[in-house]
Amino acid sequence: MDLQAIIQFLSEVEPILIYLGIFFIAYIENIFPPSPSDVVIVFGGSMVAIGKSNFFATLFFASMGSMLGFITMYLIGKWFGRHIIETRKYKFIPVDNIHKMEKWFSKYGYAIIIANRFLAGTRAIVSFFAGISEMNLKITAILSLVSAMVWNVILLYSGYVMGRNWHKIGGHLETYWMVVTSVMVLVACLWIIYYLVFQRKKTKNA
Repeated sequence: MDLQAIIQFLSEVEPILIYLGIFFIAYIENIFPPSPSDVVIVFGGSMVAIGKSNFFATLFFASMGSMLGFITMYLIGKWFGRHIIETRKYKFIPVDNIHKMEKWFSKYGYAIIIANRFLAGTRAIVSFFAGISEMNLKITAILSLVSAMVWNVILLYSGYVMGRNWHKIGGHLETYWMVVTSVMVLVACLWIIYYLVFQRKKTKNA
């Protein structure tokens, strides 16, 4: 998506179209992750600051878009995810590892859903595996909405405070995502190392 074109369009239209535009961007991000939803929501905060839109209306549409997008991917995972895995359409993904991830997700999934909005590049993946694991839809929807609302309040408030200088938040978001991604990669590497060492000891003791 062309971020500048989106921003230019939203800056020139009526409030209802701003809300609908933010709703659509927040929704589509969960299905096609390379989407500038966070930056657009920050921009929505700047529109509140200059009196062109309402904070709570913007928060409502952004959060509902995020939640409904999450549930869409959840349903795709529930209805088609297992078929995709079992038919081996993605042969580079070992089926055994998918099943292990499924069990792990079933155990910690609700906590992951709450943290989901604050993690980089995981939103579509988390919702997809929530569906495959057939987690409770009602609880999943509520937790995804709460997570989205908290994150969106932060984004909207940042845009509100910055006003017309909202675009400066983009650099801070990039730094945030870089730090979060680095931490996630580090944790994943440590977990893999621990798992391999544990398995080796278990094999020797068998």
